Amino acid sequence: MSAAFANENHQVADGPVKVYVPIDAAAIAAGSNKVARALAAAAGERIAMVRNGSRGLFWLEPMVEVVTPRGRIAYGPVKAADVEGLLAAGMLEGAEHPLRLGRPEEIPYLAKQTRLTYERVGIVDPLDIADYRAHGGFLGLRNAIGMTGEAITEQVTQSGLRGRGGAGFPTGIKWTTVRKAEADQKYIVCNADEGDSGTFADRMVMEGDPFVLIEGMTIAGLAVGATEGYIYIRSEYPHAVRTMRRAIEIARADGALGGSVLGCGRAFDLHVRMGAGAYICGEETSLLESLEGRRGVVRAKPPLPALQGLWGKPTAVNNVVSLCSVPWIMTHGAKAYADYGMGRSRGTLCIQLGGNVKYGGLIELGFGVTLGEIVDDFGGGTITGRPVKAAMCGGPLGAYFPRDLFDTPFDYEAFAAKGGLVGHGGVVVFDDTVDMADQARFAFHFCETESCGKCTPCRIGATRGRETMEKIIAGRDIERNLTLIEDLCVTMTDGSLCAMGGLTPVPVKSAMTHFPEDFVPAERKQAAE
Repeated sequence: MSAAFANENHQVADGPVKVYVPIDAAAIAAGSNKVARALAAAAGERIAMVRNGSRGLFWLEPMVEVVTPRGRIAYGPVKAADVEGLLAAGMLEGAEHPLRLGRPEEIPYLAKQTRLTYERVGIVDPLDIADYRAHGGFLGLRNAIGMTGEAITEQVTQSGLRGRGGAGFPTGIKWTTVRKAEADQKYIVCNADEGDSGTFADRMVMEGDPFVLIEGMTIAGLAVGATEGYIYIRSEYPHAVRTMRRAIEIARADGALGGSVLGCGRAFDLHVRMGAGAYICGEETSLLESLEGRRGVVRAKPPLPALQGLWGKPTAVNNVVSLCSVPWIMTHGAKAYADYGMGRSRGTLCIQLGGNVKYGGLIELGFGVTLGEIVDDFGGGTITGRPVKAAMCGGPLGAYFPRDLFDTPFDYEAFAAKGGLVGHGGVVVFDDTVDMADQARFAFHFCETESCGKCTPCRIGATRGRETMEKIIAGRDIERNLTLIEDLCVTMTDGSLCAMGGLTPVPVKSAMTHFPEDFVPAERKQAAE
């Protein structure tokens, strides 16, 4: 159970009842703004409404929480039409009702989790900096202020924190490289261009606990000697953009950002930049090109961004979840974080479960939980009630895992050994009606659409791959075309400039390897004859 649960507010005196209604984009899509308006109209001055982040139990959204003498009591999913009935039944006192869920932290989906990075999401008022402090905010930054950059970096290194954006590169090593680089200016860049299939962890924390990202980036700045940072957020996240910009203004006014961070005499400031809708800008060098005002095209490496990044200066580029994990590490210590996980995968992973699944949402657990536990125990199987056929792990460039690989633990090395990727932690579930040949075609089509076009294997290979898969699906010369796909995958893997083309073969080959029957079904054999 998260330590933040110990700081729950309780209704202890007469006056307005505090009611939490999520303002997370997923909750808004489910109707939370309508619920908020209905509550305001029906309850009036009887309530003090807080628009919090979602706890990530999306099948229960909008989930409304009422502060009572016994702690928060949740109700959901609530529709605007339910509000009058809930109030009449005594919702403001936590009374029984068919939509009553009880204490949120006791809901099994939450109770089984280990929330470190997301310990405040859904609990605090996202834009109340005093609430953030009341729930342990800025303790990590205060600890970091009293340390050298080398000591901060050593803590992060010892924690075992690795990049949560896909590659899993050790964060401490990246920071050490930037810290040791000689330059008159250094930068921290947060990659919030979250574009992988079924992923929403970055968005959730930016909308639900924005100060933790500010704190994490400030600690990173102190560690490497950077005085300025940029948060690059995808254009499809307007709510996150607004929340982060407002949170930065509040942090500046509070003294947590600016010329003297928390009065320590060391400077660090932040800026938000909105992306232009290109998936390729999730690749760090393409992101840097976009930040500098140019088209998002991949840069050749070397030089590494850690040595020559934004405007040619040493730059630490980290994912949102990576940076948001740093305050917990600096508050509780490297060992406390490293005690979670397995092997070389330490700490917690924020898994985003979606697709054809009953209970989709955010699941934060220590590395080592199996794919089967996520899909079956948390997800409850498919929403259609049909058997699970496959789960795509690691986004559109990740692998399709069949049922017989569901015992694979979430661990960078364990997934790699099975030809897969942990990636950004996205898991998309498919039932037995999915056509894996069509999914392989989609992988090529996705790369064809999203390629920056700089290198030939990616630009041309993806188009030829899509065309060839369409021939296979049509039943034309299947064996020859499957051989051609195999050769093309080798070319793209070995010859592409970045992971866009280099990893496109991963979903294709996993589909061909684990689901060969979908590539030569009876009707396609007949068509070929």
